[in-house]
Amino acid sequence: MQKGELERLFSYWRRRIFLTLWVTYGCFYLCRVNMSIALPSIMKEFDYSRTDMGAVGSAFFIAYAIGQFINGQLGDKFGARKFVTFGIVASSLLNIIFGFTTTLLAMSIIWGVNGYFQAMGWSPSVKTLANWFPQRKRGRISGLYGSSFQAGSVVSWLLAGWLCVHYGWRYAFWVPAVLFLPCGLHFYFRCRNSPEEIGLPSIEQYERQKEKGTRTNSTFESNSEKDEHLGFAFTLKQTFGNPRVWCVGIAYLFLGFVSFGFLYWVPSYMFEVQKVTISNVALRAIVFPLAGSLGALVAGWLSDKLFKSRRAPIIVLMSMLAGIFVLLYSRIPGTAPLSSMFGLGAVGFATFGAHATMVTSVPMDYGTRKAASSAAGFIDALGYVGATVAGVGTGWLVDNYGWNYAFYFWASGAFIAGILMAFLWKYVPSKGRYM
Repeated sequence: MQKGELERLFSYWRRRIFLTLWVTYGCFYLCRVNMSIALPSIMKEFDYSRTDMGAVGSAFFIAYAIGQFINGQLGDKFGARKFVTFGIVASSLLNIIFGFTTTLLAMSIIWGVNGYFQAMGWSPSVKTLANWFPQRKRGRISGLYGSSFQAGSVVSWLLAGWLCVHYGWRYAFWVPAVLFLPCGLHFYFRCRNSPEEIGLPSIEQYERQKEKGTRTNSTFESNSEKDEHLGFAFTLKQTFGNPRVWCVGIAYLFLGFVSFGFLYWVPSYMFEVQKVTISNVALRAIVFPLAGSLGALVAGWLSDKLFKSRRAPIIVLMSMLAGIFVLLYSRIPGTAPLSSMFGLGAVGFATFGAHATMVTSVPMDYGTRKAASSAAGFIDALGYVGATVAGVGTGWLVDNYGWNYAFYFWASGAFIAGILMAFLWKYVPSKGRYM
């Protein structure tokens, strides 16, 4: 195969794979963060406390964490195409069922099971990106890909807010589920797990041949190999046996206090403290994920260009800024809507700049593409341990001590995450057999 033809094919398939993954993972949030907007209406109808609904959120986070540990490993073995499609179908059906619930126990169980199937989306997708993109491009790709769940949050919050106002909170689960189902078919027919699956060279072969072709103008070899799983001993070693992955995972656990706790509870804070109506809560709250998308893009670009593919420095800087911005946001009165939206955006920008880097480019680099799903699942799972604490912990703090203590709690998590990541400030993964 001639150099130009192979480059054309890689360029086409990279665009196709990235856009398919971007759209699909953004749609996962239709059936996940709709809960944040529905919370005030559910609490009002059933007279549930914040601790009660925090427990529902924590059930999701616990199941999601377990799912990430398990599905991360399975994602490396089975790939994203079938795995992600199954997760979409299951999550859609569970959202439909949730809309019929009338008891706290049923809500906790169904939303928890939804968390497990939602965990089938991220890790296999990260592995697919690692199969198609080399290390030198992963910061920028991670930043772009990190904007997918921010965009998904925006659409989900706007849709759920409109549905809650006009039709009631149950429709905020039914309608997104119906919209989410076709995404599974779209993903299955458009995605391919790796270049090898369609006869192209692996990413390592392509990069080596590209360098060789640049120097000698030689032709490129085609490839009939499969993207084989190297065994669970290998993927476990790259995750549980990797101290650096542990460090990132624990840091992400603490960052989860703000990235998940803030995301889950800030609409309720705006409704209760800032006295914003439910319809306006959704409109204001979208500043958080929108700014988060920009933060993910900036963090990814800086990690590649300024820090030469070192991910820790930008995570440290963004985490520290997130803690500062959280504390500042708590001092903004509800009578200053523009200041509130600016502060919310600042928190989102810093938080998700660190967040997207930790769960996208870091797993690809630290775990290599052969264990990228396992590393992503391991790190994300620890983050959702933090989210579990943040879900019920925030509700308990607010019920017993007030909202100020929730902000101290969130900010402390961001600061601790930054301190932990500082230990990896100079680390760049070595280029071994697999990228």
